[in-house]
Order: sequence, then C-alpha cells, then structure tokens
Amino acid sequence: MYKAIAVPVDLEHTEKLTKALATAADLSKVYSIPVHYVAVTAATPGRVAHNPQEFAQKLQAFAEEQGAKFGVRVNSKAVTSHDPAVDVDKAIQRAVKEIGADLVVMASHIPGVVEHLISSNAGYFAAHSDASVFVVR
Repeated sequence: MYKAIAVPVDLEHTEKLTKALATAADLSKVYSIPVHYVAVTAATPGRVAHNPQEFAQKLQAFAEEQGAKFGVRVNSKAVTSHDPAVDVDKAIQRAVKEIGADLVVMASHIPGVVEHLISSNAGYFAAHSDASVFVVR
C-alpha cells in the first residue's frame, strides 16, 4: 500500500515524539517499508550541532537508534535551510518528495489559541502535501 514513511523530527525535542516514532515503526512493520527521519537545520551553529555535517551525523545516529529499538529499516535526511523557522514546512515537503515517501507520520500538540492565528506544522503539511499525513497527538 505504501512505499516509504517520512517522519519529521526535531532533534532538540525528541522526548515529545515518542508516540509518533512508535506509530511510524508500527506502520513500517505492517507494510514492510523503511522509515526516513527528516530534520531541518541552519547552516550556522545551533543548540543541536555546530554545522550541517554534525547535524546530519546526529540525525543518522538517531535514525539508527530508532531502527535498533523498533527493529525497522531506517534512513535519515538532513536538510539545510537559511532560515529554518520560516522554511521548515516547505523544506520538509521537498525532502518528502525527494525521498519518495507516500506517508508522513508527524507529531503534533493539542491545538491552542495560537493555531487559530497561525497554521501548525502538521496542519500546514496535511493541507499541502501530496503524501498521506498521519498526525499523532
């Protein structure tokens, strides 16, 4: 049914992704397809890594940990953006297309007042993606 799963991750807040990560792993097993962890970083030093190469290495290590934990095939795709705060949705969307993922599993939070003014990442992605989007709260 599906060919590949993409899971957008924020390496700074992986503790908030546990349900989405487990859901993606379960779907990976059901459909015998790989999980691709996607993350966006700036070209400048940040809290997670000093440069995009270090960020990509940390994302790959995270993917390998998830693969070992859940027993699924994994890949990682780090995307460098000049302004991740502004470009994150479109950068993830491009990465999903490059990967060829036809299912995206995203973590979300309980909507609040802010989401009535500004679209959430998951909301934006569900409205604009060609892939199926599974939003996990």
